[in-house]
Amino acid sequence: MKKIAFQFLILSIVAFAGISCKDDYVYSDLVKDNRPAVPVTYTGATTYGFDPYYEVSTAAGGNIKISISIPASSGRTIKEITRVAAGATSINVATLNTVATNYIAAPIAGSGTTVDFTTTIKDFATKRPTVPSTPTTPPTGVREIAFMFLVTLDDGSQIVAQPVRIRILA
Repeated sequence: MKKIAFQFLILSIVAFAGISCKDDYVYSDLVKDNRPAVPVTYTGATTYGFDPYYEVSTAAGGNIKISISIPASSGRTIKEITRVAAGATSINVATLNTVATNYIAAPIAGSGTTVDFTTTIKDFATKRPTVPSTPTTPPTGVREIAFMFLVTLDDGSQIVAQPVRIRILA
């Protein structure tokens, strides 16, 4: 009898707790999406899966061109790409904020709502020698590197764009 009474008490507490909390979908800053007022997109990137990606062939020269854009309807323009983090696919905002790991020597000026970032796999291998950047042969998987950008708009606001991956093909 004590066991049944105890189970009923626990069930009552759980049921009461479930209906007593106000849930208006207002959570703390730690558990909400951090979406910028002006979204940044990668023109021409494939967005199937986790991060958008471009495919680059070493046989075609290994040239990497990442086109960054914002909507014209935002009323803003891109002033520059201020910082670039580059490395393996595990890069994050901490990598972007470290001065010693900035991939570019000077900011890259934007024009209107777009800006292009260009580099090569060879330059990447020189600047990031510890990150593998040679294509793999199937079925071992796909070799990927990643970039992350700090974009400054004309009003001085800064947006950290989501990482973009480069799939390295033979």
